[in-house]
Amino acid sequence: MTQTDVVPVFFLSDSTGISAETMGNALLIQFPHLRFERTSIPFIATENDALAAVAVLDEAMRGPVQPLAFTTTALTAIRDILHTSTCPLIDFFDLHMSRVEHLLGIAGVRQPLRLHGVGDVRRYNNRMQAVEYAIEHDDGASLRALDKADVVLLAPSRCGKTPTSMYLALQHGLFVANYPLLPEDLERSELPAPVRSTHQRCFGITTSAQRLSQVRHERRPHSRYAAREQCAWELRAAERLFATHELPVLNSATTSVEEMSTVVLQHLGRHSERPNVPAFPTPSPTITTARSKRI
Repeated sequence: MTQTDVVPVFFLSDSTGISAETMGNALLIQFPHLRFERTSIPFIATENDALAAVAVLDEAMRGPVQPLAFTTTALTAIRDILHTSTCPLIDFFDLHMSRVEHLLGIAGVRQPLRLHGVGDVRRYNNRMQAVEYAIEHDDGASLRALDKADVVLLAPSRCGKTPTSMYLALQHGLFVANYPLLPEDLERSELPAPVRSTHQRCFGITTSAQRLSQVRHERRPHSRYAAREQCAWELRAAERLFATHELPVLNSATTSVEEMSTVVLQHLGRHSERPNVPAFPTPSPTITTARSKRI
């Protein structure tokens, strides 16, 4: 296999395929010089579904590059059919389930649709309510019920507030509001009036002037709003504001949404008494923050 070859990769699941993709990609990312063509085959719920998936895999085996498949299907009958394919199959369920059952001393139910289905109805409903809250409170659109927010994200426009809010809501069920820091806010030393009472739950987000300018150019090309000098001024002013109020600060230029969200959860686990906030281990020291608030 050469670095110019494109490796077909398949993610098989009896549910959404999210788990197979997440675990499979965690391995594939260790091969940055190879190119992959990814295909997800979710909801393999019947033997006919499994046979159809096997046909797809076997067809791929007739191509010029050997494919690779990952599966998280739970039902033994479905997994047995998938293993009849000539395509190499990495079965996460088979690799780990028996070991976990042995350690716990009890057999698992081995049912599909457990992780990314509705499952715990109360937890699912809480996540959906959190998503609705994040949408309502996106970019300062609503100031209603800010006291219910677990987290308030502050940043100049286009620094990554919205995706971080949505990720925290959907994945962790946190109620997140985000508020844009406008130029007039950045000329003052106080936090904007609507969020002052939420000071203890505020996080700042910053980025690089170059990246912010690029993102803004896509929205308003050749405008003062997108000029690098304007972006640099807003970011410097925002960082001064964060430092003045000792807010934890996340950098979206060097940190993914998933990493920023994990850092927020870690910080809340140490500093919040709100009952729905999970506790996490000590955060990574590589995340930059204002003054002494290193997380």
